Amino acid sequence: MRAFDYAAAPDLDTALSAIGVGALPLGSSHSARFVAGGTNLIDLMKEDVMQPWRLVDISRLPLAAIEETSEGGLRLGALARNADTAKHPLVRQRYPLLSAAILAGASPQLRNMATNGGNLLQRTRCYYFYDVGVPCNKRAPGSGCPARTGLARQLAILGASQACIATHPSDMCVALAALEARVHVRSPRGNRAIAFAEFHRLPGDQPQVDATLESDELITHIELPARGYARHCAYLKVRERASYAFALVSVAAAFELDGEGRMRHVRLALGGVAHKPWRDLEAEALLEGQAPQAETFERAAEQLLAPAQAYGSPGGPGHNGFKIPLARRAIVRTLEMARDGELTNTGELGAGIFQEQQP
Repeated sequence: MRAFDYAAAPDLDTALSAIGVGALPLGSSHSARFVAGGTNLIDLMKEDVMQPWRLVDISRLPLAAIEETSEGGLRLGALARNADTAKHPLVRQRYPLLSAAILAGASPQLRNMATNGGNLLQRTRCYYFYDVGVPCNKRAPGSGCPARTGLARQLAILGASQACIATHPSDMCVALAALEARVHVRSPRGNRAIAFAEFHRLPGDQPQVDATLESDELITHIELPARGYARHCAYLKVRERASYAFALVSVAAAFELDGEGRMRHVRLALGGVAHKPWRDLEAEALLEGQAPQAETFERAAEQLLAPAQAYGSPGGPGHNGFKIPLARRAIVRTLEMARDGELTNTGELGAGIFQEQQP
């Protein structure tokens, strides 16, 4: 780990001032960074992947509250721990999809340290990104992406580019995408709210930039809308071992049923398949107003995965073409779970999470 400047911020204004001095673009490995739980950032610094010249410790800021909003939604403080968020009574009761997704991620020890804001900003676990001895456009722009023809098993099948096929690793973010959360940030210029669909970005020709956040902006809280889909939602995570593993494919599904038993306000988001949580509004539209049955679910899955593309060494350990049929089956299964209320009828949040070992 390289030497860095450290500043502990006693208040929000001091934190913004400290990060803004000589701020570099957020995509730069040397840019100053906020740190709270540090569960991803410190690991990256130890591996020399990220080399921030300054860390601004925000762990003492009063940004950990979880409280109702005047519009009937919920406000999740950026510094609330993932474990506290998943277990909060209002989250469990009104947003069980979010609880289940958080509990599917990482390990109990990490969830006790990791913060909500940090979860949004965690970086890819692509092998090439972590190995400073090989090229990686996300770590060193312009150096190349050997993952495209190499070890791509864990990597993207949707939204990739010539420059990068990395995936976003978060479980929590997949649920937040389905719930259409809003991310509230503050900078020296004031406050702004970012729709969750616009917060993370696809790699394009700038894969080093993960989010639309500016270098001097700090996440203060995440806002959940009033509609929480408490009755018909499910989160399914397919991974290679039962715990402490990132998703090969994950699916968050939620909808309401009207008086005739037809689906309304359908939401469907995938994780483990793209540079950001993946939604397809056309696939959701195929489900809107329809009866919740397997044939309809399969049509939506086909629509969502129509642009999917495999990468990696064909026939080798890096080839990720298996993800396409795996995702198709996972989408159908998750929608069936949401229809049947399996997630919320188990009595134990997280029991509705599904794991499957893959060869």
